[in-house]
Amino acid sequence: MNFLAHIYLSGKDESVIIGNFIADGIKGKRYLKFPPSIAKGILLHRAIDSFTDAHPTVHQSTARLHKNYSHYSGVIVDILYDHFLAKNWSNYSEEPLAGFVENFYTLLRQNFTILPARIQKMMPYMIADNWLLSYATVEGISKILAQMNVRTKGISKMNLAVVELEEYYEEFEAEFTSFFEELIVFSQETLDSL
Repeated sequence: MNFLAHIYLSGKDESVIIGNFIADGIKGKRYLKFPPSIAKGILLHRAIDSFTDAHPTVHQSTARLHKNYSHYSGVIVDILYDHFLAKNWSNYSEEPLAGFVENFYTLLRQNFTILPARIQKMMPYMIADNWLLSYATVEGISKILAQMNVRTKGISKMNLAVVELEEYYEEFEAEFTSFFEELIVFSQETLDSL
């Protein structure tokens, strides 16, 4: 899953949200250097990624992309799934997406010193271009995929994946919806057990 889903699945504890958001930059046992609630978010993130990577519905989505995007298919599906979460946000939260996103950006600003350097560098761009809110539109996802393609120096061709998104839109959306219901339950159970 990508940023929006990880943030959403963290629940209401702000430290867990921060931990989940920074988790990709925290390798091995380095999570032990953080306060327990941030470490909990890091461990939740890892559990969500493992559950997602092993799930047969996610495999269906990635298989549709594998021929054209090889090992980048999983990254693309993470981004596409965030699109469907943003687009269908009112099915998952009573709080409007714009307010949820703004509250998260405020949380990042308040915890800037805790963030790894890579995220400190990325954060101003994320907020200025309002990545999380832009996920709700195909145009926004297209820009995100183009940025990801630049990060891979054009090797991934991820910018072209919007073609498959539009061609198989209903299939991707149905797969996301089915999978995300399971992921919500899994994430809550994981949070309760950590």
